[in-house]
Amino acid sequence: MDEKFSFALRKIALLGGINNYIAISSRELGDALEMSQQSASKRILELLDEKYLVRDLGARRQRIKITEKGVEELKKEYNEYRRIFELTDRVTLRGKIVTGMGQGGYYITQKPYMDQFQGKLEFRPYEGTLNVKVAKEDRGKLEVIRSMPGHVMDGFEKDGRTFGKVTAYKARIHNIDCAIVVPERSHYDDVLELVCKYHLRRTLSINDGDDVDVVVDLSPLSPEDKISCVS
Repeated sequence: MDEKFSFALRKIALLGGINNYIAISSRELGDALEMSQQSASKRILELLDEKYLVRDLGARRQRIKITEKGVEELKKEYNEYRRIFELTDRVTLRGKIVTGMGQGGYYITQKPYMDQFQGKLEFRPYEGTLNVKVAKEDRGKLEVIRSMPGHVMDGFEKDGRTFGKVTAYKARIHNIDCAIVVPERSHYDDVLELVCKYHLRRTLSINDGDDVDVVVDLSPLSPEDKISCVS
């Protein structure tokens, strides 16, 4: 996104324009953007054309609000800054053990997935996934993790059914190697699905409601990993 657009969106967001329409004149926006009223009016029109804003022309003043497209662009920028200033090659996510929807075992144990896990993560997962509901204060880190390349397990078709792509990120829980799996069509926004060669609930003696830390490896993929991920 053009820097002039991202700067304007940041200012509008700070004025409250993400969650609600805000009533603001071109002059007031110009003051916020440190530009003339004419330039601010032009910037609004440009943002409308790019679908970053929506506008409601009221009887007295216009009201504007950032669109979902605009919010997504701001999130991308936010995640880049987090990677620069906050994160190293590891990030810790705190959460609680929860019961999943019961579909993880069926999908994970499909042979094409299992073979790819063995080749790219060097282990064959135990049937099923361990689900961790991420603490509210750590949910912003999920966007950062999902923006990273990860180890891609290609999708496939079986018996007339399509199984989508899965991206895996190496991780550790209680010093045991595991991986977070993010299906292409995930049912979760704030829940991690973990796979491991062990039955983690039994191995770690953990149950629903227990607090856990998951340390995710965000170090760059090696050349060999990159080759295997696109092969």
